[in-house]
Amino acid sequence: MTAHKRSRIAGTALAATAALLLAACSSSGGGSGSGTASAPAASSSGANAAALPSLKGQHLTVLAEWTGAEQADFQAVLNRFDSLTGASVAYQSGGSNTGTVLQTKIAGGSPPDVALLPEPGLINTLAQQGALKPLTPAIQQEVAADYGPGWESMGTVDGKLYSVVYKASNKTTFWYNTAQFSQAGITPPTNWTQFLADCQTLSDAGITPVSIGGSDGWTLADWFQNIYLSEAGPAMYNKLAHHQIHWTDPSVIKALTTFGQLLGNQKFIAGGDSGALQTSFNNSVTQTFTTPPKAAMVFEGDFSATQITSTTTAKIGTGAKFFPFPGPATGGSSNFVQVAGDMATALNSNAATMELIQFLASPAADAIWAHEGGYLTPNRLVPVSDYPDATTQQEAQMLISAGTNVDFSLDDLSPAAFGGTVGAGYWKDMQAFLKNPADVQGTAAQLEADAAKVRWS
Repeated sequence: MTAHKRSRIAGTALAATAALLLAACSSSGGGSGSGTASAPAASSSGANAAALPSLKGQHLTVLAEWTGAEQADFQAVLNRFDSLTGASVAYQSGGSNTGTVLQTKIAGGSPPDVALLPEPGLINTLAQQGALKPLTPAIQQEVAADYGPGWESMGTVDGKLYSVVYKASNKTTFWYNTAQFSQAGITPPTNWTQFLADCQTLSDAGITPVSIGGSDGWTLADWFQNIYLSEAGPAMYNKLAHHQIHWTDPSVIKALTTFGQLLGNQKFIAGGDSGALQTSFNNSVTQTFTTPPKAAMVFEGDFSATQITSTTTAKIGTGAKFFPFPGPATGGSSNFVQVAGDMATALNSNAATMELIQFLASPAADAIWAHEGGYLTPNRLVPVSDYPDATTQQEAQMLISAGTNVDFSLDDLSPAAFGGTVGAGYWKDMQAFLKNPADVQGTAAQLEADAAKVRWS
């Protein structure tokens, strides 16, 4: 996940005791757990804890974004690798500037051994520059056996695997205030047509339907991306993400028109367009679950749960629940997931470096953090029951069940000058669309003009 998005995600617990860590590793090495019957019976590549070689005397460095409780949870994973191999792994946090920190280290001739990056676009650039090293056949086997087919392609550049999604975020979750839905007599919609009908029912009942954090342009991008992925499908989504089709393509016009069905009704949005443009992601979530609430539902990823629990008294699973982002009533797909995540990459080809990345790709490593909460993995060998609560288990199952209909955030896949700069490019254009949703053609033309200004690899 890009740096501008990382700061909004907090960890939910500190590391567990050593006994719990050992139990977590031993419980995840085989079996499929609830809802994972399609997964292989066991990893085929030998990354199980018992198969790790001795790396005594080896010193490794790892760079990632995590701080605070998330850093403590990841440190528990690294400590487990150390205890199994005899290696010594030192962790450094780059915080919200991890990509910049890494590029500075590369330029200075002192890169870390392993870096976990949230931007596939940056990974693609670094791979083409030769700064990253292709992962070993053993890691490729691990990913092919343990992950769904869509996940392997995310880390592939020019036919070679350069990264593994270690920590994922499900960005196809729509959170709702159960009391507001109950008051209006509605249930979660299963498609876009029902979603709009529910918005009207809520509005008729005197309840504002949707809260939008429009001051953070990435939230609007996520709205569009879910709509586009559901309507146009993964193949077209990936073409748009790499500017292989223009932003004036009919598929883009269609998705903007769909999004405009919501944005064009001021009564459906808390504060109308002007209010939404002054509302941050954090506040958009909080105001949906305060007393009294300002809206009945808010769209954003699984990380919204942390905002709910840290700023309101709503309980996840009772007062606050989620439903999958509603796809089209006809055509398109209702089984899709937009994701973000942290991807493990190698800055050298040393055997110890590759062993650490293979460990991170294994269910033994995933289960350690999964037990603590605030973590999702696309690894199908991690039983859903390893997650600490029913809501997280439901989120994880969405990642597993989506199959090939899973794609990284389009703005993260794009060059940062277009898809990752505050007040410019994609995000700015989507904010302009929020203010004037009737101008579909003009918005598409501006998106294409901004996309044409940057270099696409």
